[in-house]
Amino acid sequence: MHIDAALVSALIAEQLPHLAALPVRPVARQGWDNRTFRLGDELSVRLPSAEGYVAAVQKEERALSFLDGRLPVAVPSVVAVGAPGRGYPFPWSVRRWLPGETVEAASALDQVALAKDVGGMLEALRALPTDAGVAAGRHSFYRGSHPSAYSDEVQRALERLDVDAEACAAIWLTATTSVWERRPVWFHGDVAVGNLLVRDGRLSALIDFGTCGVGDPACDLVLAWTHFGGDARTAFSEAAGLDDATWQRARGWALWKSLIVLAGEPSADTDGEHRRILAEVLADPVV
Repeated sequence: MHIDAALVSALIAEQLPHLAALPVRPVARQGWDNRTFRLGDELSVRLPSAEGYVAAVQKEERALSFLDGRLPVAVPSVVAVGAPGRGYPFPWSVRRWLPGETVEAASALDQVALAKDVGGMLEALRALPTDAGVAAGRHSFYRGSHPSAYSDEVQRALERLDVDAEACAAIWLTATTSVWERRPVWFHGDVAVGNLLVRDGRLSALIDFGTCGVGDPACDLVLAWTHFGGDARTAFSEAAGLDDATWQRARGWALWKSLIVLAGEPSADTDGEHRRILAEVLADPVV
């Protein structure tokens, strides 16, 4: 589906005419689930790229309205929700634009301090009441559910890839033989370096709640393998807390993602990032 600034301008003019004078421009780095555009200096427009991501629009509006001001970092509050129009078939939203750099783009960060900030933020998220959340499931692409939802994908990947299949299978077995036994809690579902903003060297915001929900928080711990290492990994583990079994399920989530990327489109791993992550997963259980 072609989504460009002209379409966004037309939707704004038709449905939110009081914002029509603001310039529209695409953000430099686009995600997969949505296309994002700046609207003036203080707003952004977010449009699902396909039907499978539409359920997140109303879910995020409700979740962000509740979470705004309740976390130690900012979240992108929703200003308005638009309707299909101008040939675009899905609902869309206008958000407050949050200043800062993504962790992915920032340089010279104190990784231990960042690890403590992220771990503490996740602990605060889990402590919140869950009335405004939605139980994990298809809308969250099964983040927050049991990792066994993806056992078939892991098995197929291990059959195709030249990896230590025995070690991977052992990690997956451990990850899928425990369950979250406490009450369901908030999870974000995609705690990645592109969704964490920093200002003045410290964590300032968490964005992209499209896969959020209520369930098992194990999926939110994968940053231990995808980004942190050494002392920062230890600091993240200590700050995020949680029991050993949850960390083992988190290790399974990290394993699954790297395996399916490598098995599905290995050319996408041009910088060897997922090979590196897989090596980290195989080498370190964290707990």
